[in-house]
Amino acid sequence: MGTVSKALSLLTHFSHNRIEIGLSDLTRLSGMNKATVFRLMSELQQSGFVEQTGNDRSYRLGPQVLRLASLREAAVPILSAARQVLRELSDETGETCHLSLVQGLQLNSLSHSYSPRHATKVMLEDAKVLTFHATASGLSILAHAETTFTDTILSMPLNSHTSSTETKPAAIRALLEKIRTCGVAESIGGFEAEVHSHAVPIFGPDCQPIGALAVAAPVSRMNALQRALIPTALHQAGQILTHHTGGVSPSSYPSEFKA
Repeated sequence: MGTVSKALSLLTHFSHNRIEIGLSDLTRLSGMNKATVFRLMSELQQSGFVEQTGNDRSYRLGPQVLRLASLREAAVPILSAARQVLRELSDETGETCHLSLVQGLQLNSLSHSYSPRHATKVMLEDAKVLTFHATASGLSILAHAETTFTDTILSMPLNSHTSSTETKPAAIRALLEKIRTCGVAESIGGFEAEVHSHAVPIFGPDCQPIGALAVAAPVSRMNALQRALIPTALHQAGQILTHHTGGVSPSSYPSEFKA
């Protein structure tokens, strides 16, 4: 990993639950030595990507991150387009819907929408790092990504999140073949116990997946009606979001959900 990649990887440890991080904690989270973390964070601070605050001089994201996020949204307004799609999809399915984006070799949750139909629902956190092998979102991306990307992800350590997490690359590749055929990925308890998720990829202008749109529901609520409704509605919503953000689905991607 180069110097720039190491520096940028430090920024991925910030989240809604961890908006400020001290040097010692950042060293522990990153696995780098303290001197390297301090040097990289000092350089990021000079460029405005992070700033220090409080008596303990903890780091938080700086104004340069906001500027780049604004430019990205102006160029590719995926967040603006996704909010309406997420609302409509959660209204139709009655479940929690969320969008995640590929950033390097990570999959980060970007936005979500809750349905008011049920008191019990799957709760999500924006900016949460998801895993490719254990989530429907990640599997939908791996199924349609370039072979080199999928091979890279599956060659990395695949951790178990629950007793239902599949960690064998050969078994995951078999799942990917099925996902390519039907157009919708599915995960039951792979990332969080008692959560049943479906997901579809969102494609960019080069026909490569840039993220995923997903519906997450409690396992107890996945009856026959929901099993039929969610994949069909999700597939349509994914195509709409791909179109609205200037993306193009590859010719191999199913034009409709195939049960």
